[in-house]
Amino acid sequence: MTEIITSMSNSQVKNLIQLQAKGKARNQQGLFVAEGIKMYREAPKERLSGVYVSQRFYEKYKDELFGPGELRPVILSDRVFAAVSDTRTPQGILCLVRQFSYTLPQLLGEKPLLLVLENLQDPGNLGTILRTGEGAGVTGILLSAGCVDLYNPKVIRSTMGSIYRMPFFYAEDFSGSLDWLKRNGVSLYAAHLRGRKTYDGLDYTGGSAFLIGNESKGLTEETAAKADALVTIPMEGQVESLNASIAAAVLMYEASRQRRNRRQPSLQS
Repeated sequence: MTEIITSMSNSQVKNLIQLQAKGKARNQQGLFVAEGIKMYREAPKERLSGVYVSQRFYEKYKDELFGPGELRPVILSDRVFAAVSDTRTPQGILCLVRQFSYTLPQLLGEKPLLLVLENLQDPGNLGTILRTGEGAGVTGILLSAGCVDLYNPKVIRSTMGSIYRMPFFYAEDFSGSLDWLKRNGVSLYAAHLRGRKTYDGLDYTGGSAFLIGNESKGLTEETAAKADALVTIPMEGQVESLNASIAAAVLMYEASRQRRNRRQPSLQS
């Protein structure tokens, strides 16, 4: 008979709770938690460290998801699984995934298009930016050390799987990293209320990086001063600015549009 963990005092259960709640525990173990069927299916199999399922989920999907060659799941009672889950309505499966490690040069790709985030604090914003960045063809995300933990469960959930595919780098020397980008042919464009250029009035077909600041304070003066141009997204009504993830999406997709148009051959009349 398959063993089912029913006690909250079980060491594996206690560890799951720690990994969900504390960045220090995640970093010490080099792991993060990804919940849901989609996150499990898209996780690189070589990075899976463990899979945990509710009893009800296992009985329903054991033949579909856990056949030969798959990592054998640990089964938790429905009550225990609900307690370790970070969601209000758990899907019944979560996995432990080994953390990723990238260098700054790995963010550039063949044709750099980067998001540079300074002191972003909202997990949903960060996760959405990763997901949108993948869709827009961004080559990497550079984060200041003051940004929210990318392995926060709410961030992971918001990425909808993009965490597995989007290169990122936390810069202890944020200012120095911006200088490095400029030396390597990447132009910096800061989303800023003082911007004199509209977001669609510049050429992003070369190496480009968009600087996005803290949700309430924006970019620091030091970081804004390093930008090659301050850009603005025109607002109507009494709205002063957009949410950080929305502003990032507008900029990323303008760059994507320009690059796509550049690739398309001109029509002969």
